[in-house]
Amino acid sequence: MSPDELPSRVVAGISFVGRGSGWVKALAGFKKGHHTLPDAANATTNAFLGKICERELADEAEKLFQDVRAALDYKRMDVVLSVTSPLAMLGAKDFSVELFYALEEREPARYAVTTTLRGVMNAELLRSEAFAQIFSGRFTEISFALKKGARVEAVIDAIEELDCDDGLAVTYPSDYRDCTISVESVDAVVRCTGATLEIVFPRGAGPAELIEQFAAVREAFRISKGLSGLIV
Repeated sequence: MSPDELPSRVVAGISFVGRGSGWVKALAGFKKGHHTLPDAANATTNAFLGKICERELADEAEKLFQDVRAALDYKRMDVVLSVTSPLAMLGAKDFSVELFYALEEREPARYAVTTTLRGVMNAELLRSEAFAQIFSGRFTEISFALKKGARVEAVIDAIEELDCDDGLAVTYPSDYRDCTISVESVDAVVRCTGATLEIVFPRGAGPAELIEQFAAVREAFRISKGLSGLIV
């Protein structure tokens, strides 16, 4: 299973997502006695976060830049880094990576940092040892952008029409804005938003490992015609 085996008529793009978090007061730019902890996540408080996380973001982005350059033997023209806190963007000739800091909405005294890898079209690169070294343990999600989208209600109906023994179960809110699918014997959950299909794993891994684990989810979807068109 590799990205080039996914039907291009269905999938517009693949992203790998990793998430981390920490306490705002632990950031280098937070000055105790001078700054106060945010009590809400909004434009103003996130702008404040952007100022006090500059050092951590810059250090992390620089390390990523050096790791990519060294592991893939890239020349100066092959990779570029732009840091405008709270966002850092690394653009390489074969992919791109974003690092983004934001306050957690439910607990604004903490921040979340999201790493997103996009645009990997080379399956050999995805499976390479160099790529594994750079991104080992970094990602917990694969997000598939769907070209035509999918009706969440139709996905729900397709699963609810299956027998219990088929190993798929679905939960959803009353407004059907999304749904969460569990697959028996697969240690991951699938979230369908209509525009995307997101597979969330319990442990961090490199892109190649997640793609291999995704194969089991893909196989489970084959049992239903209503589901197979999403990723099969």
